[in-house]
Amino acid sequence: MEMLIAAIAVLCIIGVSALNWRGSVKAVFLILVIEGALRKWVLPQASDAIYFLKDLVLLGAYLQYFIFSNRRFAIQNRTISILIIFVTIWCVLQVFNPSLGSPLVGLFGLRGYIFYIPLMWMLPTLFQSEQDLSKFLRFHLLLVIPVGLLGIAQFFSPTNSPINVYAPSELKEVATFGVAGATQFTRVTGTFSYIDGYAVYLLICFGLLIAFLSLQQPRFWKLISSFELLLIVVNSCMTGSRSVVFALVLFFLSFIVLKGLTQTEKKISLLSNFLLPAICISLVTSIWFKPAINAFLLRSNSNQDVTARITATFTQPFEFIQYKGLDGYGTGATQPGGQTLRRLLNLPDGAVIPTYYEEEPGRIVLELGPIGFFLWYGLRFSLLIAIWLVFCKLKKPFLRQLALTALLIQTIGIYDQLVTQPTFLPYYWFFSGFIFLLPQLEWTDWYREQQLLQQHNVSSAYLPDSPYQ
Repeated sequence: MEMLIAAIAVLCIIGVSALNWRGSVKAVFLILVIEGALRKWVLPQASDAIYFLKDLVLLGAYLQYFIFSNRRFAIQNRTISILIIFVTIWCVLQVFNPSLGSPLVGLFGLRGYIFYIPLMWMLPTLFQSEQDLSKFLRFHLLLVIPVGLLGIAQFFSPTNSPINVYAPSELKEVATFGVAGATQFTRVTGTFSYIDGYAVYLLICFGLLIAFLSLQQPRFWKLISSFELLLIVVNSCMTGSRSVVFALVLFFLSFIVLKGLTQTEKKISLLSNFLLPAICISLVTSIWFKPAINAFLLRSNSNQDVTARITATFTQPFEFIQYKGLDGYGTGATQPGGQTLRRLLNLPDGAVIPTYYEEEPGRIVLELGPIGFFLWYGLRFSLLIAIWLVFCKLKKPFLRQLALTALLIQTIGIYDQLVTQPTFLPYYWFFSGFIFLLPQLEWTDWYREQQLLQQHNVSSAYLPDSPYQ
């Protein structure tokens, strides 16, 4: 009976999502932000089911867009399309890898590789204009305010507070950091299930806010954006994550340098846009949030494993080849959800992986083997090149800033967790869709301007007092 009810609920979610594919795709990014809150506080007993909610909504959008409509997106980048085809074929073959013990584990692992890729091709018809895209991003960034305020409340609350918990499937013990021998502060997660997902969200929103603040905008929105940026900086320190703070600094410096090199005449204007927000954020954090800064600095100075982790990221793929040669252990072999699936469905155990793994490149080699590794990262580097070319060609300032934001986020995260990071996955393929979306929006807006200009000129020709007769 429970299985029947679950099946009906799944079909209902997919069916409702298929009614309005545009609304469903946008809803995915709202669910992405509130999913952890639902899993932690609202329905913890249904935590595993809620984990797949955004996937079901997106599946309904896929069905309506690709199957039940006449829309056809023309292939505009054959290199990327060919690589996607090869990656898909190889990943599907690895689903049936005997080392997995069961193809069901492989199907779960396949989700992290290819399920979100179709988002790329939906973006050009998801947004009708630059203004439409801007409104969506503005609304998404407004979510930073309640999420960031919650993070501050978590930091200053006791570790055993009801707001300082993880999703049931995550670690049980709340992570802390702070001055030795003093009160330990909670490493905040906001509305997300765990720290890693929140760190990704903070970086994404930071990049988008830098894009908005680099342009002239109404005073109201500049104040809102500055406040959101303050919350992101403060919450980044409160996560205790060195990687996210380092990523924010690296993103900002890279953004300034690249903009300065490509638009030298606007260098002074660009820096002036950030001057006042930077001063305000520095003053506020140093006065009101000094405990967070001190706790973060202590954690950064006390842990000396940064160099080892960076080195392992680059060396593990070559070390792990020895275990299976040209083959891998199958999609999902290293993903935590695979073990959960085996336990829930009583599936056979897979082959034991005889090494410790954590960084994504090593995981990819273990799951897909060296061939799959080079196909996967060949695709990711091709996407970087494509978005760089788009950035170089665009003329409209806002679209150009978004292209640069996508480029830097994907470059910074090139070796970070993607396949096993459910928060990064939708954002990554959303930004990859900028390769097709941004040039189309620029052309669409130019075409509309030309049409309006022609209508104006034609109507002017029939006005008796017009100087253009």
